[in-house]
Amino acid sequence: MADAATSTYRIQGVTGEWEVVIGLEVHAQITSNAKLFSGASTAFGAEPNQNVSLVDAAMPGMLPVPNGECIRQAVRTGIALDAQINRWSRFDRKNYFYADLPQGYQISQLYHPLVGEGAVPIEPEAKDGPGEAKTIGVERLHVEQDAGKLMHDQHPTRSYVDLNRSGVALMEIVSRPDMRSPAEAGAYLRKLRSILRYVGSCDGNMEQGSMRADVNVSVRKPGGELGTRTETKNVNSIRFVMAAIEHEANRQVDVIEGGGRIVQETRLYDADRGETRSMRSKEDAHDYRYFPDPDLLPLELSEAFVEACKASLPELPDAKRARYEEALGLSAYNAAVLTADVETARWFEALLDATGKPAEMAKAAANWLISDLFGALNRIGKPIVQSPVSPAQGAELLGLVADGTLSGTLAKQVFEIMLETGADPAGIVEERGLKQTSDTGAIEAVIAEVMAANADKVADYRGGKDKLFGFFVGQTMKAMAGKANPAVVNALLKTALD
Repeated sequence: MADAATSTYRIQGVTGEWEVVIGLEVHAQITSNAKLFSGASTAFGAEPNQNVSLVDAAMPGMLPVPNGECIRQAVRTGIALDAQINRWSRFDRKNYFYADLPQGYQISQLYHPLVGEGAVPIEPEAKDGPGEAKTIGVERLHVEQDAGKLMHDQHPTRSYVDLNRSGVALMEIVSRPDMRSPAEAGAYLRKLRSILRYVGSCDGNMEQGSMRADVNVSVRKPGGELGTRTETKNVNSIRFVMAAIEHEANRQVDVIEGGGRIVQETRLYDADRGETRSMRSKEDAHDYRYFPDPDLLPLELSEAFVEACKASLPELPDAKRARYEEALGLSAYNAAVLTADVETARWFEALLDATGKPAEMAKAAANWLISDLFGALNRIGKPIVQSPVSPAQGAELLGLVADGTLSGTLAKQVFEIMLETGADPAGIVEERGLKQTSDTGAIEAVIAEVMAANADKVADYRGGKDKLFGFFVGQTMKAMAGKANPAVVNALLKTALD
């Protein structure tokens, strides 16, 4: 079996090594209040068939009207992917018949997509940290309408149709078959989701189905001709995508080495069993009888429109990461963690702004957010947008440490109280008497007591056991309930013991 944690991925079969070739087709629901060709709501969680217009239900005589915001968001996404924006594109009808597709066809783009070739740079995770950087090619991004949903668990002998999702705008982002491991596929999906969330064109919520992936997998001897691929449909988590790739690749190797052949087909991933299973034979483009949609004019984008889309983009994750390293002096690791998700980056920047000293406080703020705040949020099971501590409160806490009011130990105590009560740190310090003391007289008195109670260890220290110095620091801090200034304690102890 291969190691999915590394970007160099080979499957060891009985006939030798096999290489895996992976391409992903990601369906990302466009952030908009209305559907692609109707004014019906896109709100998630409504009762079945509540967000359905006459257009979505394919009533006779209903004509589609493109939603300009959906086109704008797709163009902005294409620019963020460093892709070619096609000034002229066209909608096609993809014909197939299924109960959740009331029109009998899907309006999509095959021959002339809105967005052409682009690229997504990734750094796959390896056992000992980030793996080798790589760029995954994007073949195209096209806009299409979603289908409805079949509900099979409402009745023992019937299936029901929910058309709330019918007509919702999707971006289908098709990668090149450039990925060679589950780790690379996971890194690509994480990076793509990060970009979409920064742009604001998709919320990236895979659990709710607003971002899902069709996984194309084939195997070959290293450097050989491409094998026959299978497509595993609608995988709705990064972890499941990686697991589906590993299972499907190993299944294909077993089939080939057992004397069988891989057939081009569509498969489903069973998360409970951790395996893929056949759903239907894979259709080719001609099976869908694509032709230009006669009810929709081609899309023609002006240069001014494209430039306005470009100007509306925020600072993207790679640019923000580079700025954090160069301008703020953050480590590559901290910069990567803070920019991986747009909400984390926004929270961090609000924290820096609240300190009033962004450049001076950046390293301390990054370390506190990644270790203390992330640790607390993981413990209580909340995302950063639901943090009980606000950026302003975090900045106030960091300020109390910076000006010597709190030691690191006391700051952790105050932070825990903030999490429980929501109170401001300065008020907690005042109310509970947690202020750090630098009173040399008080500290010297405690040091004298500690040394008197541990005369044997004083003798050992003076006899050459230097490592006992930490013991005396700990005893002094303990006696002062963590309120002593550690720097003052160290200096006074050094004098007293030497």
